[in-house]
Order: sequence, then C-alpha cells, then structure tokens
Amino acid sequence: MKFENYHISPLLKKSLSKMGYKRPTDIQYKSIPPILRGEDILAIAQTGTGKTAAFAIPVINMLQDRKINGRPDGVRCVVMVPTRELAQQVAAVFTEIGRHTRVKTMCLFGGVEQEAQVEQLAQGVDVVVATPGRFFDLQAQRHLDLRRVEILVLDEADHMLDLGFIKDMRDVISRIPKRRQTLFFSATINEKIKDLAYGLVNKAVRIQISPKDPVSKNVTHSVAFVAMDDKRFFLERLIKEHEGEKMLVFVRTKVRAERVMKAMERVGIKSATLHGGKDQKEREETMKSYRSGELKILIATDISARGIDVAGVEYVVNYDLPELSENYVHRVGRTGRAKEKGYAISFCAPEEEATLKEIESFLNKEIKVFDIDPKDYSTTVDFSGHDEENWQSLMKMTNLDDMTGDVFEKPKKAPKKSWKDKKKKKKK
Repeated sequence: MKFENYHISPLLKKSLSKMGYKRPTDIQYKSIPPILRGEDILAIAQTGTGKTAAFAIPVINMLQDRKINGRPDGVRCVVMVPTRELAQQVAAVFTEIGRHTRVKTMCLFGGVEQEAQVEQLAQGVDVVVATPGRFFDLQAQRHLDLRRVEILVLDEADHMLDLGFIKDMRDVISRIPKRRQTLFFSATINEKIKDLAYGLVNKAVRIQISPKDPVSKNVTHSVAFVAMDDKRFFLERLIKEHEGEKMLVFVRTKVRAERVMKAMERVGIKSATLHGGKDQKEREETMKSYRSGELKILIATDISARGIDVAGVEYVVNYDLPELSENYVHRVGRTGRAKEKGYAISFCAPEEEATLKEIESFLNKEIKVFDIDPKDYSTTVDFSGHDEENWQSLMKMTNLDDMTGDVFEKPKKAPKKSWKDKKKKKKK
C-alpha cells in the first residue's frame, strides 16, 4: 500500500511525496492505522526502520483535522526523548512532514537560553518535542500549558522509563489530562520496562517488528579479543585501513572518550567527541561536521547513541562493550540503516568476556570472532603511527591490505588459547 492511498490529509501526502516517502516501512504500516483510530501503542522495532515517521505522520494528521481556527490551541502533543540531539532530529521530522499543514512544532531542551523558547511557546505551538530538564523548568514557570495535551509520545521508551527517568515520566503524566492517547516507541524493551509501560497505557496495541533479531540484517557483526591497553592501537589500524570511511566509536565514559580522542590525535587521526560534558554549541558544531562528512571519526558515549541519526555511517566500533546489552542494539543501529550495509566491530578485553556473552544471549546468536594471529597482534602494537615511517614500512613489508582481509573483513572463530599466547609473547 502506498502513502497516496492512505486516508490522510492531502497536505501530508504532498510533504511525504517531496520527502521521497512512497511506501510505508513495516513499523509505519502496522502503527499508523491504530494511531489514527486513537488507540494506545507499545511498539518495538529496530533502529533505522522509520519509527519517528510512524508516529509523526498520524499525529500530525489528527492535529491538522482537529485544528481550530481563530486561536492558538496550546500544546496538543508532547514527545519526550532522552537527548538533545534526538529532540532536534525528531522535531525536524515533524516540521518537514507537517510543512504544508497548520501544525506547528518546536524543540525544547536545555543548554541554551530559554527566552527564545518562551517566546515561541507564547506564539502558540501544537507539538513540543522535549528533554525532561527544560520541559519541567518551563512548566514550573507556567510558560508551558499542558491542559490541552491529547497525545503523549515516549520515543526511546526503554530509556525514558529506566531508573533515571521514570520519576520524571510519572510527573509528566500527572500533569497532562487523563484522557489522552499514549504512544511508546523503542528498539528494545525488557520485562521490567514492559510492566511499567503497560501500567501507563490503556489497552495498548503491541507491535513488534523482527522480534527474533533486534538488529538490522544489513549489519555484519564481529568481535576482536584485544587487551584493554592495546585497544587504541587496533582502533588506529582500523581507521587507517579504512581511511575516508565514516566511523562511530563508542566508549563507556566522558573521560575515556576524551582520552581516546587524544590517543588518535597523537597518531595523526582527526576525531571529535560527543557526550554530556559538551555544551550545546560544541555538540551542534560536531554533529554538523559529522553529518556533512567533514568529520569522519566520532567518539561517543551511550547516551549519545540515542541522538545520532546520520546517513552513511559505515562502521560502528565498540571500543568498550556496553554495560547494558540493550545498548549494543542502540549503538550498532547507527549503521546499516534503511538499505545501507554496515559493520559493527567490537573490541573485547578479557574482563569484558562476561559482557560479551550477555550481549550474544540478548541477540540470540553468537558474534563472529576475528582470529588475530599473535604475530599480527604484536605487529599492530609495535608499529603504531607514533612513528609514521615505521607504519608505512610495515605496509610495504607485509602488504597490510592482505592482513586487513584476515583481521578485519573475514571473521573466524578464534580459539580461546590466543589470549595466553599473546600475553606470553608480550612478556618476552
């Protein structure tokens, strides 16, 4: 079924046509009709499958139909998201889809002066896409009127309902009308979060796309067993072997992100970091550079994964394995989007092997292992770009392009004994 056959406003169809939207994705096909009927939704679908449009299209259509002439109606829909970057991206989708309608959307987040946001609210908006902090600030200051809210959307619902946000979400729900439509969308959801979600909806329609595999089939997964202190050498090698390709590197902490960036800087590799310690201007400049392709290597923390929707990311590198298995899905979902091919490469230190098993259990499959020969391992560490001439010599001596095929493109099952072999070799 094509969008032109849907019972939605011709103004929406005009926007969708200009955006190149012809047929709905699976999540859009299954979500749009029940949302248009006013039903609550609990939807789980892989990252990169068009979840935002799945709720933006029907929400804009309903608000357009109900739009009252002659006065600002006040906020009619609240979309809660965990990060500033995601707030901006979701708001951009709403704005683009609703371009030819009378539905007005604004983005609300902290880290910037609030005067412009207050002024925009005063002029009247229909949809507010917000992060919790600034949302509650403006609501407490009576700049944000929630009395006419008809629809509440939680994007990345698993994160919005975890221990860090659940109190905020309950506060939001307590301040908006009880008679509302509630929509939950996420790539993952565990049993605990599922119970919380069902407690906040009314007879919700559950929609789940590809339940057996939470990650896109377009992504090739692999893991390399690398000592914690050696990871920087293997990241350097991976980047140099795939020069010019866009990579997203995930680490666990803000401090670690900065350290990895400095390590890459020392070997002549340009990169940037994205994490909660950056101010809004820095974050926006970094994302602008990354989207344009001027910046090829971005080093980010898990919270940032929820807000990075950039086309053409060829490689996601798990420099550190995530503490939560669900975060692996959100990380690798940044590559292999739509019909693109992507590669997810993880560096696993001995102390992270238990985490790797948890991730494999969550994915219901084993991740292919790069069997790194001890000689190649030592070569990678010994010929770091700290001495560029040595690195160039190594490429000529050993034909590193051939090694790339063995190490980074043709994963095999690695024998567990390789760890001991590597440690013995290092001691010698």
